[in-house]
Amino acid sequence: MTTTPGQQAADDLAAVREQWGDLLAAIGEPPRRADWMPYERRGFLDQLAADDRDGDDQALAEAAVGRLPLILREHPAPANLRALDAALDVEREVFEMCDTVTDHVQRPGRDASDPRLWHVPTHRDAGPASVASAGSRAYGLHWAAVWLEGRALDDDPADRALFAPTPATLVDQIVDVARTARRRVEGALGREARTITLAEECPFCLAGRITVHNGGGDPRAALATCSTGPSCPAPVTTERGRRAWRG
Repeated sequence: MTTTPGQQAADDLAAVREQWGDLLAAIGEPPRRADWMPYERRGFLDQLAADDRDGDDQALAEAAVGRLPLILREHPAPANLRALDAALDVEREVFEMCDTVTDHVQRPGRDASDPRLWHVPTHRDAGPASVASAGSRAYGLHWAAVWLEGRALDDDPADRALFAPTPATLVDQIVDVARTARRRVEGALGREARTITLAEECPFCLAGRITVHNGGGDPRAALATCSTGPSCPAPVTTERGRRAWRG
């Protein structure tokens, strides 16, 4: 089955959302050694699911506080500048892409309270650096990515009253932003595809060396093999002539 550009963008944006909490947590932790495993953690911290937006105004306002964009937060002495820089870059680029898409496809004259709409930030007369309202950015990266996925896929007939069809050229731009965002997040977390040979000998045969393939951040693709071959007594299956551990 061929993956459409819109679906590819949606997949990449979903990967960004799923790893966003890990990236925020990494900002406060010292960088991992380059020769070891990536950050592994579950949970979105303060990135709440976008489908919980059906509460009353007060609940929505309280949730928004926890999802404040990084650009609106203070970052005293972050432990991992690479993670912070990656998060700021991803957030800025996704927000700007949402603003651009809104200008092209969001129909005018809609109900401003409709949660499906994207609202661009507004500024005071003091200049562009003086923000009067963060608009939809106040709901954080998670919501921005969900909204952008919807415009990339553009397959919900119920949205037609709010949005014009997304032009193919604009979908291509979303694809580029989504791909870059995913690479930035996974790179900062050390989840790009990588192969590592451990210094310790295999604990089963006490002779071979263990080589770990991290699966590019996908636990299902992670694989470790012993160089000794099938004669290694490790209680696992053999793949391509070597004892192999998966997951």
